[in-house]
Amino acid sequence: MAYPISLPAGNPLITLIHPNSYTWLIELHNGQDSRLTVELVDHGLKPALDIVERHWRENRKNVGPKNPEEGKGSLIIVGRRDQDKFFSNGLDFPNVIKNPGFFPVTFDPLLERLIQFPIPTIAAINGHCFAGGMMLTLACDYRVMTDGTQRNAWMCMNEVHFGATWPVSFAAVLRAKVGDAGLRRKIALEGHRFTPKEALSAGLVDYIVKGNTAIVLEKAGEIAQAVSVSAQSGAWGMIKESLYRDALEGFGQDHRTRVEETAVQSKL
Repeated sequence: MAYPISLPAGNPLITLIHPNSYTWLIELHNGQDSRLTVELVDHGLKPALDIVERHWRENRKNVGPKNPEEGKGSLIIVGRRDQDKFFSNGLDFPNVIKNPGFFPVTFDPLLERLIQFPIPTIAAINGHCFAGGMMLTLACDYRVMTDGTQRNAWMCMNEVHFGATWPVSFAAVLRAKVGDAGLRRKIALEGHRFTPKEALSAGLVDYIVKGNTAIVLEKAGEIAQAVSVSAQSGAWGMIKESLYRDALEGFGQDHRTRVEETAVQSKL
């Protein structure tokens, strides 16, 4: 496998690299704020996840006493690496609301894939992390964030402030990853902007680090090294599938919801 791999071909919005034997890294770089578009998700992130999983599974075939490192694996997702302002500014909302298939066809399958991905996933949050961008990080297994001292950085599900309803999938992920009902209310119904310190205190991120994107990635790499061995047995994804079964079952409800919503709006 030849890295780096830029996707989609001809209009790269993500880049996939394999910096060491146990780590893969996806960089989002759709403009400066890495909006999550149909093109980025369907023709960037999803194919990249396919490549990572296929490569990892090929490596696992060689696990044995002579190859003790084979089969280890971790995936890091980071915002554009040449800036420190955004991890992702969320969904491409004006186009999302015109596309009734966006959640059931495009975004839900991405979240579902990450929720049960067979190797540990780490979100390296190198700046603001809004709406769909925050949901992307919650679908990962670990989150490390800049502490915001060099430049402000917030985590926020701000849909309530601009009148956007949540798909069932968002609520399913939130219930799976955030156990406290009061905190879920603060995230979903109040649209609170969490500072890095607040996010750490609330358990929304696992670590905060003082520094720029390079420092965030350094910490993400340390986490990747520590947890990559958990992928070796092949059980990581299967355990997650059981652990998050309620959330995974919730994803299938968005098709009906979006179709009904479109039908109602057409009558207004």
